Amino acid sequence: MSIRKLTAILARCCLLLVIVLVLGMIFAGWEPPPWLLFPPAVFVAAVLLIQGRRTAAALTGTTARTPVETGAPVSGRWTALNSPATKVPSHGIHSYGQTYAIDILAAPDPDPRPPFAMLWPLVRGNSHYPAFGAPVLAVADATVVQVLNGRRDHLTRTSLPALAWMMLIESPLRESAGPSWIVGNHVVLDLGDGTYAMYAHLKQGSVTVAAGDRVRAGQRIAACGNTGNSTESHVHFQLMDGPDLDTARGIPFTWRGVGVPANGESFTPEPEATPAERLD
Repeated sequence: MSIRKLTAILARCCLLLVIVLVLGMIFAGWEPPPWLLFPPAVFVAAVLLIQGRRTAAALTGTTARTPVETGAPVSGRWTALNSPATKVPSHGIHSYGQTYAIDILAAPDPDPRPPFAMLWPLVRGNSHYPAFGAPVLAVADATVVQVLNGRRDHLTRTSLPALAWMMLIESPLRESAGPSWIVGNHVVLDLGDGTYAMYAHLKQGSVTVAAGDRVRAGQRIAACGNTGNSTESHVHFQLMDGPDLDTARGIPFTWRGVGVPANGESFTPEPEATPAERLD
């Protein structure tokens, strides 16, 4: 086990301890001594800070990777959110290989997505969102190396109270349980040359491939869902330098015919060529 992997596991254990102690203080009146509460909290913060600085240094150093060109992971009209074209790291942190990750929402015209609610309704069903169930496609000829398919799709977190619940309670608990609880149902593809593609928040039971399968660019491999740390149905896509989310570092991408759409930018990818068309 690498030092980076061991550090990630220890950080999760410390985070879980902090959560338990804080909840005990709030609901059970515990009064833990400072030596029990503060060291694990400081360790978690130090791990995040050190890993972030090391990753940031690598991004600006001579070993920084150039963007890898792939196909797009979807078809039809979509809109970008949390894009690396707008800021890096796109999701605010470098952990889980998501330095250059992007979220995309299905955006048919007109867009039927309900607006964010201040108070009511607290949550909505996923059928209200056009991304739910949309096909997710292989971005290149690749080998499947990791699949998770059994997590349930939860209701949306698209009101102020639900979002507060997610940020303050749900997200820390998921973080302490490990990467699979953050990304939900997911697929990792080995694209070759040390590059891996990860698709997160997939619909329960929708993954059509298994570890070891070979897939073709443009092949349907799953459907968009709302699993893991997700507010509504969307596709989270990223490239990284390894299949283990605890140790992977992000790799920049660019989609053929699209580039990297910025926050709020809509795009419609060109269909990937079939194997027969590639031979012409």
